[in-house]
Amino acid sequence: MQIIYRPLRAEEIDRSLLDAFDRRQRVDLCYRRAADGSWCIRSDRFLDDWSEADKAALVCSLRALAAEGAVFGAFEGGALKGFCALSARPFGRDGEYRDLCELHVSRELRGRGIGKALFMRAVEAARRFGGKKLYISAHSAVETQAFYRALGCKDAAECSLEHIKKEPFDCQLEYIL
Repeated sequence: MQIIYRPLRAEEIDRSLLDAFDRRQRVDLCYRRAADGSWCIRSDRFLDDWSEADKAALVCSLRALAAEGAVFGAFEGGALKGFCALSARPFGRDGEYRDLCELHVSRELRGRGIGKALFMRAVEAARRFGGKKLYISAHSAVETQAFYRALGCKDAAECSLEHIKKEPFDCQLEYIL
């Protein structure tokens, strides 16, 4: 089936939008900071998924981002199978960053280029919003890091303490626009 990409409006984002979306990610290996500050890969096995409370919070966040930034969806047969969300609010010392707040692809369609297509839509939106860099607080799973690094993301030159406090094991990355 063909994937249709389009912007999402705040008023169309509700809990039912996530009904056909499978967030599950079985994680075996993660990047962790060593004492010397370098990255190392460690075994940390868990299943990452959303609870109903997580989904409710995500819907609220996506609505807000659609109103003040940009949210893009990837649809297959009318069902949401991927999405990304970007904040238009500048941050960082010089206001050069725009935050890639969300980027997810449903489990059964990962590895088919949907994430990259959504990422590039976020890149274009960040440029339109005047950004110089895209900021990504990315899951530390080896597969997630490989995805972002293959796109050209690097360790963030300036790390957001807000992001680190929210997700202390995430890897703080940037993509130069």
